[in-house]
Amino acid sequence: MSIIRLENVTKKYEDSLIFRDIYFKISKGERIGLIGRNGAGKSTVFKLILGKEEPTAGKVEVDPKIKVSYFSQFSELSGSNSVQQELEMCYEHIWLMERELKEIGEKLGQVADDNEMNQLLERQAELFEQMELQDGWQVSVEMDTVLTKLGFNDRSRNQPIDELSGGWRNRAALAKMLIEQPDLVLLDEPTNYLDMEGMVWLEQWLHRFNGAMILVSHDRQFIDRVVTKTIEIENYHFQEYEGNYSDYIQKKKLRKKVLDRQFEWEEELLIMEAETIDNRAQKKSSKDRLSRKLADMKKRVEPNPVNVLITDIYENLRFPDNLCQVEGIGKQYEDRTIFQNVVFDIQKEDRIAIVGPNGSGKSTMIKVLTGQEQPDSGKVRWEKGVSYAYFNRMWEELDLKDTVSHAVNIYGLGQNAPRKKVNKFLSMLQFSENDLQKVIGNLSGGQQARVALAKCLLSGASVIILDEPTNHLDLTSIQVMEQALIHFPGAVVTVSHDRFFIDKIATKMLTFEPDGSISQQNV
Repeated sequence: MSIIRLENVTKKYEDSLIFRDIYFKISKGERIGLIGRNGAGKSTVFKLILGKEEPTAGKVEVDPKIKVSYFSQFSELSGSNSVQQELEMCYEHIWLMERELKEIGEKLGQVADDNEMNQLLERQAELFEQMELQDGWQVSVEMDTVLTKLGFNDRSRNQPIDELSGGWRNRAALAKMLIEQPDLVLLDEPTNYLDMEGMVWLEQWLHRFNGAMILVSHDRQFIDRVVTKTIEIENYHFQEYEGNYSDYIQKKKLRKKVLDRQFEWEEELLIMEAETIDNRAQKKSSKDRLSRKLADMKKRVEPNPVNVLITDIYENLRFPDNLCQVEGIGKQYEDRTIFQNVVFDIQKEDRIAIVGPNGSGKSTMIKVLTGQEQPDSGKVRWEKGVSYAYFNRMWEELDLKDTVSHAVNIYGLGQNAPRKKVNKFLSMLQFSENDLQKVIGNLSGGQQARVALAKCLLSGASVIILDEPTNHLDLTSIQVMEQALIHFPGAVVTVSHDRFFIDKIATKMLTFEPDGSISQQNV
């Protein structure tokens, strides 16, 4: 039996059509991954289910008996309560039963009347049964587990929420949603602020969860592991694919062979994504676990058109072999050692992924590499003439009065490459001809991130530095970025929790451990 039904739903904003004549239902226990380009209507589906918006036509039916919880990457708790107190409020009914059980226990030691004794014992038995049914005895353990796995230590879980950063308030909202045990969870980019341990735990929690789920996420491995059906919003309609993300890629590739080619670059990106999934499966089953090297990726007898455009743009770039030396650097904040005596180098064609738990020093390392902060010991030595392009800084420094096309075409490689070629590259990042003339200040956050990414990839710098780039992009833009990074002749340094992204591009791993140590390995 379905708990949510959308029947012949059409949604428009003024003259802009989002989707048309949609029929969709979700039953108890279903796990749906909702995918589509930015602006395709994923968030609009959530708003319709939550009753925050009405359909232009058709009807949305939600079973009135179910509890729906919504989590967005922008969800934040606020107030003077601590995270611990907010979670405890979710279990007020458990605390009431515990208090009543305590009172009954005290009365049983004092009562002499048999009838009153029997009444107390009957009530005690009822409360014990309710506690068992609601798993009340495990509440404290459950709260502690949720907060620990989401990264809250003793101090942060007892701080007033208003004193926490936006990212930590976002995690607090996720913790509260998980504790509430809803019948349906609507998850919009839930992994954006989680480290790998947190993501693995969330996957496990969702596997134990008995309710239904609709997930919007850019994290392909997370989608792969938690969904049983994938729905793509495409050309104003829902297209359903049974199975997870890997199944979707394979089934859509077959489906597109019988459809007109509606988007110039989409088929090539799907083929390359399917190849990556095949390679990951082979890598997992291989005893020697050797990954496909960068040179192998370039040796294609018949290169994909996407790659032809990228390699054409990069063909005249030449870089020295040695780009940067990190010589025994260390960093402390107050009494805490973030890292110490770190030694590594950045060579041409390195793809260095910096990974580790939240708070272990990954972003601090990026700040030291880019000169935003100075190390307390050691030195970062960039070779003469070597430059880097830092995605986050590129985003911050966008000229909001400039147009998309002009901003990219007058910068870096865009200055000398034919405008038609640069605009084709932008079209791969889902900028239409109309979008190219838009003022950057009028774009959404995700669109601005894509402009910054385009400038980064076309900067001509020797090293591209990225801090959690996939948090800000949709799946198609991530795929284009990956292909550009694979063929980029310089080096790439990235902080990321996106396991699929890391598997696809990384040749070296710099792993930050919770104890402050750092390990290095080739992959």
